[in-house]
Amino acid sequence: MTDMPDMSSATLLKKDPDWWRGAVIYQIYPRSFQDSNGDGVGDLLGIAKRLPHIASLGVDAVWISPFFRSPMADFGYDVSDYCDVDPMFGTLSDFDVVIDTAHKLGLKVLMDLVMSHSSIEHPWFKESRSSKDNPRANWYVWADAQLDGTPPNNWLSIFGGSAWQWDPTRCQYYLHNFLTEQPDLNFHEPALQDTLLDVAEFWLHRGVDGFRLDTVNFYTHDKQLRNNPPLAPEERNPITAPAVNPYTWQNHLYDKTQPENLEFLARLRTLMNRYNAAAVGEIGEDQRGLEVLGDYTRGDQHLHMSYAFELLSDHAPTAPYIAKVMDDMEEKAPGGWACWAFSNHDVVRHITRWGVPEEAARLYMTLMMCLRGSACIYQGEELALPEAVLSFEDLQDPYGKRFWPAFKGRDGARTPMVWEPDEINGGFSSNMHPWLPVSHDHLSRTVADQEKDPLAILHHYRRAIAFRHAHEALRKGEISHVECEGTVLKFRRCLGREEIFCAFNIGEEPVTVAAPRGRWQQIGAELGSAGPAPDGKLHFGRWQPVLAQKM
Repeated sequence: MTDMPDMSSATLLKKDPDWWRGAVIYQIYPRSFQDSNGDGVGDLLGIAKRLPHIASLGVDAVWISPFFRSPMADFGYDVSDYCDVDPMFGTLSDFDVVIDTAHKLGLKVLMDLVMSHSSIEHPWFKESRSSKDNPRANWYVWADAQLDGTPPNNWLSIFGGSAWQWDPTRCQYYLHNFLTEQPDLNFHEPALQDTLLDVAEFWLHRGVDGFRLDTVNFYTHDKQLRNNPPLAPEERNPITAPAVNPYTWQNHLYDKTQPENLEFLARLRTLMNRYNAAAVGEIGEDQRGLEVLGDYTRGDQHLHMSYAFELLSDHAPTAPYIAKVMDDMEEKAPGGWACWAFSNHDVVRHITRWGVPEEAARLYMTLMMCLRGSACIYQGEELALPEAVLSFEDLQDPYGKRFWPAFKGRDGARTPMVWEPDEINGGFSSNMHPWLPVSHDHLSRTVADQEKDPLAILHHYRRAIAFRHAHEALRKGEISHVECEGTVLKFRRCLGREEIFCAFNIGEEPVTVAAPRGRWQQIGAELGSAGPAPDGKLHFGRWQPVLAQKM
């Protein structure tokens, strides 16, 4: 374990312990954000250079996807050293610059902490596989073959095939829920848990304000290694894996989401409380996603919030669908706290995925800023970037290569950010051949161009985030009166004496509905909000909100 750094008090940000509740978080995919040294790959100093853009949006925090030392089999989600920066992204000193710059701009920093698995190149795994009696022999999940030599059970990998890989040195199988190059760590081993908590404290002491916890419900497996039961075709719900992957054909009762997981998360929460840090977990669970979200975020013992997949849906969310999601949250996850998102580094960008016009994207952003929970936006979303179209030859993602062409992987959402229209690669990199090509469709939507256009969606994102921050009821209040009327979704947000009526016409046609009873004052005109008409009704244009505050 690396010694704790001697940090200046300026690096550690003083903050309200409840800062995360209702926060807006901006996700940075570091390979594609800004290249500072011309090698074609984004890096930490590039992030530091562009943090003023993020701060100008008014967000509360940034989440930076992994930058640990890694062989990059899964682009940093395969960690070979938990306490160092991969030279591709810079150095620990460069990370200190990111922290210091972010904090001076009023931004908190969440780092992506990958604890369910490491890289096959991690020294821990090299030692673990060397024998059955070394000090780290039990730090990974090893199991004997069945009598016929086949894997210990029927568990499958999200990246395809068996979740077990034969190792000829130990003459045993090791578990990998993802790539074979990503062996699963064994959370039933106390010494491993202690070491991972040391890793978390290393970064907290260095100044991070919390973590995004990758695949947080995968930490612990069933000790008995029981087989997962099958799922009938009509019960399959392809969220964590595409429908073409047989992973979705099982009910994953035993390979993840075990009760012991909560015991470790309680230990992590105790550590984070000392720093007023917060964690957002990524729960990969197709059958009981919201129930697990509730279990993991209810109260103050485990996670603060959890990434929710319901609005990362394949189809544009309708008024009835969103009303059902809100009702399901109340029923299945009472007391839980979600972190909503429309796009991220693992899914097709929502403008393309949903096939919606930009005016719909504006409405959806306004809607997300009014939902109960925290919110996460993905780099380039504020520019309404569509999914980039790549050829097979351009692909870097092993997931896409394996399931092409039925599933084209995640690279279309990971292409470089575009900053200036007149610079090579949109200002991302001076290298003629960046790690992924810059999309030509993106070059007309750069930050510089949209800054100059007062009607650009970039400014709408700023206004929507500012609107959320201006109303404490939207950040931390309760949600009630959730209902839909045709294409109109309606609900109220309340905190103390503040009550806000929120309604959204999620559709292509103008509609008219009855106004809420009582005296209401129109707000949100800067977001295109309509107000009550003299006839006592609400008249919506296509993709238009109505926002009002009780008088």
